[in-house]
Amino acid sequence: MCGIVGAVSNRNIVPILVQGLARLEYRGYDSCGVAVYANGLQRARSTARVAELAEQINDGSLEGSTGIAHTRWATHGAPAVHNAHPHFSHGSGPDAANRPGRIALVHNGIIENHDELRATLQAKGYVFQSQTDTEVIAHLIDSLYDGDLFDAVKTALKSLHGAYAIAVFCKDEPHRLVGARAGSPLILGVGKDGQEHFLASDAMALAGVTDQIVYLDEGDMVDIQLGKYWLFDKAHKPLTPAQRPVKTVQAHSGAAELGPYRHYMQKEIFEQPRAIADTLQGVDSIVPELFEGSASAARVFKDIDSVLILACGTSYYSGCTAKYWLESIAKIPTQVEVASEYRYRDSVPNPRTLIVTITQSGETADTLAALRHAQSLGMTHTLTICNVATSAMVRECALAYITRAGIEIGVASTKAFTAQLAGLFLLTLALAKTKGRLSESEEARHLKAMRHLPAALQAVLALEPQIIAWAEDFAKMDNALFLGRGLHYPIALEGALKLKEISYIHAEAYPAGELKHGPLALVTSAMPVVTVAPNDALLEKLKSNMHEVRARGGVLYVLADGDTRIESGEGLHVIRMPEHYGELSPLLHVVPLQLLAYHTACAKGTDVDKPRNLAKSVTVE
Repeated sequence: MCGIVGAVSNRNIVPILVQGLARLEYRGYDSCGVAVYANGLQRARSTARVAELAEQINDGSLEGSTGIAHTRWATHGAPAVHNAHPHFSHGSGPDAANRPGRIALVHNGIIENHDELRATLQAKGYVFQSQTDTEVIAHLIDSLYDGDLFDAVKTALKSLHGAYAIAVFCKDEPHRLVGARAGSPLILGVGKDGQEHFLASDAMALAGVTDQIVYLDEGDMVDIQLGKYWLFDKAHKPLTPAQRPVKTVQAHSGAAELGPYRHYMQKEIFEQPRAIADTLQGVDSIVPELFEGSASAARVFKDIDSVLILACGTSYYSGCTAKYWLESIAKIPTQVEVASEYRYRDSVPNPRTLIVTITQSGETADTLAALRHAQSLGMTHTLTICNVATSAMVRECALAYITRAGIEIGVASTKAFTAQLAGLFLLTLALAKTKGRLSESEEARHLKAMRHLPAALQAVLALEPQIIAWAEDFAKMDNALFLGRGLHYPIALEGALKLKEISYIHAEAYPAGELKHGPLALVTSAMPVVTVAPNDALLEKLKSNMHEVRARGGVLYVLADGDTRIESGEGLHVIRMPEHYGELSPLLHVVPLQLLAYHTACAKGTDVDKPRNLAKSVTVE
């Protein structure tokens, strides 16, 4: 969600800025733009894709050695050129709208007090040309500018309430770029020759340009000038290189190549065997040391008596699945909370609770805020399951398990979800073993099953042709129901989410036993019912629920294990899973649901990788 790239150099940096935006497209956006210093402030903006912006820039010969660029996901103001970043200040006074500005700025996040600041600035004569909260910051900095951009930005930040990562330059100091972050990620890229430096919201934006990265902490500011930079903490005290070290980060641009696949989502679905193999690489035994960090995992695991999982969206559903594992295998009471709700309700803190956050990006604003809220309540045992080792979430949690799914471009998460499940299953086993609830034979059995997962997933992916036939039916529908029982209920929820995210078909999921408590009223021949039917202890109960659907004229689409004795017939479509996989069955059953959503969206002709109104990395509340 929203992306920033900025640079100060002695060469034309427009191609680098545009290339950086292209590499940030996976985050989701609805407008984009570039601004540079070229005898004043110059910019190009578009509500189309970055490729169209590049054409516009080439036609206008936009060049400059200091500049900023941005992909915007609309919050304040509709997706329109006048709301696109970068934003310029326009001075104050009666002719302000006609006078070129001196401040150029891009911003990720949300300024909560923008209405009050707008009114104050309008009273001073500033004219606003957008509905965004971002333009307020540009005018505010302009109103405080007195020859030193860093001082103006530093003073302006005192008036901002909310979350932000900003990059700003001034036409009066053409080789200077100032950045700051509070609640949104921002990094400094150190140029290879020491003569140019960069700002970005994501190291991926700088892939191929530099791999020397400094991660800004909460409240940090950076002052970049030609060939040098200075860092300051939230108290505006200078920081030493030891306090904010330069790290080598391999953000390979090749990871974003589509290859032979039609969409990134399809590519990422088929990358799941490799992603799981990488995530489990080196796991030869279940030990607390699998979870690295600033604390002793063994000590933490012994001390805790409950688990609280905080997550959003797809990650929340992985947490819901893990609850079944944690309580049945590790025998540890577990709660799962939607992160955006948890911090705003009264709860009963328990200092012996293990707070587990789950996030693909490690920058999800609601989950970070929920983590900090839990810490403020005295719950300091924290662990994250995350796909980005250098993210804010990993830095702020005491322990971490880094999944190795690789970069995920498609907005609808697939391989990151199954990698999260693998990490959560390892956590379950580690807690069970620490508590003396996992025998050697059980540990060996689980490890054997996990090692077989990549091959099992490959066999599930071979079902794609059968899934395509289902998708042709679903593309004609407006609604769908998904049913599951036990630890497969969260998988039904995830299947419904995938379908609605990318095909725009309304879909809901229920525990199958709840069908007769309301949802059955919706069942007709026009309401397909997808049923996740593994051969487990709840199978016979699930078959009864399926009979309820058939008796009302509903059409069933069933993902069944081979030995469930569920046969295809009139109004009953069955795809047989290659094998029953016990506790790890959710990792296999979710894959056909991902493929169903993908091929249904393809049949409907939607923008699979960039569904409307959604973003990949949700860095605002």
